Amino acid sequence: MKIINENEIKNCYHMKDAIQDVRNILTAMAASKVENPHRTVIEFPSRSASVLYMPSADKVSEIASVKIVSIFPENPSQGKPTTQGAMLLTDTSDGSHLALMNASYLTRLRTGALSAIATDLLSKKDSKVLTVIGTGAMAFEQVLGVLEVRKIENIHLVNPTIEKAEAFKERLHTMGVQPDITVHSLESLSAFVQQADIICCSTRSETPVFDGSDIQPGTHVNGVGSYLPHMREVDFNFIERCDKIVVDDFAGVSEEAGELIHANQQDTWSFDSLHGELKEIASGAISPRENDDEITFFKCVGAAYFDLAVGHGVYKKADTAEIGTDIEL
Repeated sequence: MKIINENEIKNCYHMKDAIQDVRNILTAMAASKVENPHRTVIEFPSRSASVLYMPSADKVSEIASVKIVSIFPENPSQGKPTTQGAMLLTDTSDGSHLALMNASYLTRLRTGALSAIATDLLSKKDSKVLTVIGTGAMAFEQVLGVLEVRKIENIHLVNPTIEKAEAFKERLHTMGVQPDITVHSLESLSAFVQQADIICCSTRSETPVFDGSDIQPGTHVNGVGSYLPHMREVDFNFIERCDKIVVDDFAGVSEEAGELIHANQQDTWSFDSLHGELKEIASGAISPRENDDEITFFKCVGAAYFDLAVGHGVYKKADTAEIGTDIEL
């Protein structure tokens, strides 16, 4: 079995790879070639923490995986990362375990790839202004994903802690990101929501992070931060104004996406109002954006088959390049 750490993954596998592999698994899922049991979430309320267990199998490629990810928001105060993950990859032709790899970066990368694909299908082709709400760990790959599919000229970073946003900006510069990047406090959020062509929300907020009335016609929003029923990144006004709401995985969203669960409890909106799942647009079963005035929303809570896609992609690249450490169990 091969052990692959985060730095080794970063050296051989990148956002372009992830986007292609996630596109492929979306097509496979649409063709009913993937098994994806619902994930198990164990919550630890005293720490506002969660541990998620996520299995999946691609029966065509004969590969299965299980990802375990822990989310402990109090960890940074102890010098530890908020999110920690590991993935086990199994060959289902003979049951042998192929690899154990760090999954924290993979989680961020596949989520960024999902938003990239959604942005490519749902945002205006000439989108130039990206507003990022929340500059935590998950947000970085959101930006990289959007930059792969749109020619962004201006990036506005909005975060409660200016110092954190400045550090985020410097990381983007280090990665060679070319657009003009500015940092703003929450007090100026309304203006930058109104200016945005694309908005990425990557927070664990329990209350909406922007006023839905500030969204302008033609705006696309990616919401990837809230993943529990009590969390809400967007308000009901925004949901009602959307022309198309697309989700990554209906089973997961219907049980975990707080803003949509809340909306489903109102008289004027239900889950039947969803445009569909991302796999349906990717496979051509339903329409993408149809005009420049549509307001669109991609809601993502994650599903194991996306992790399987990038995990398998990493393993193939690492095996070819002889990256990682081979061990006997």
